[in-house]
Amino acid sequence: VQLQASGGGLVQAGGSLRLSCAASGRTFSKYTMGWFRQAPGKEREFVGAISGSGVSTYGADSVKGRFTISRDNRKNLVYLQMNSLKPDDTAVYYCAADMGGSSWRFGQGTLVTVSS
Repeated sequence: VQLQASGGGLVQAGGSLRLSCAASGRTFSKYTMGWFRQAPGKEREFVGAISGSGVSTYGADSVKGRFTISRDNRKNLVYLQMNSLKPDDTAVYYCAADMGGSSWRFGQGTLVTVSS
């Protein structure tokens, strides 16, 4: 599976953005999909994930109540809706496919910049 994230940009604190991730392949619905982010000078961190069916979602404490993950298996897309953005959310955001065994396949990221 190949992945490409999009939708990043510059937004003011308190604003919203929706990131999209397009996946190739016919078996997209088999994969748990995740979002990660990497802020300047920091390690990449887990943001959240959604099960293959879309029934179950998981989120990091830092984004709970603000970020929502969803997917459309008919279109091979996964989304990250980000509300109430904070300057600390500034990062490159990556989508990833769970390949099993704690292994994730990452796509190219998209930059989100939140101004104060």
